[in-house]
Amino acid sequence: MGTGLRDEIRQKAPFASLEQEVFLNVVRTAATLEHSLAEGLKEYGLTPTQYNVLRILRGAGSRGLCRSEIGDRMLNPVPDVTRLLDRLVDGGLAARTRDSADRRFVRAQITREGLEVLAELDAPVRTLHEEQLGHLDATELRALVGLLEAARARGAWGARG
Repeated sequence: MGTGLRDEIRQKAPFASLEQEVFLNVVRTAATLEHSLAEGLKEYGLTPTQYNVLRILRGAGSRGLCRSEIGDRMLNPVPDVTRLLDRLVDGGLAARTRDSADRRFVRAQITREGLEVLAELDAPVRTLHEEQLGHLDATELRALVGLLEAARARGAWGARG
């Protein structure tokens, strides 16, 4: 097993609670995993957030999604999905179309170029995930998924129940 979080962040005092230690471990782990992804995506001129949106749009198919639907599906919500989409459209990776019945309704779709970039990234990203988490066996990975889902179910500020 690796070094403890207290050693990693050079914290001398004990954590205020076990819950705080778990929370900080989750945050530190997510940041470490995402940093590795960000480094790999730099070569493609993408951020992890842009990559997430492209994957969302690929999953939506040719019909695409409106801005709010994209925002609802994002792993890390951002306040300005419109500007994020603008950058993808400017880069030729996404396109926007207006609904013929209601011109105010705009859908974003992934372009052929966006699909090609994702296709090129699929194997390296899968390999990265295997390198990051492949030391855990399937039982440990399933247990981790279950624990994280259980934590997220109560994770909202002020959640009760």
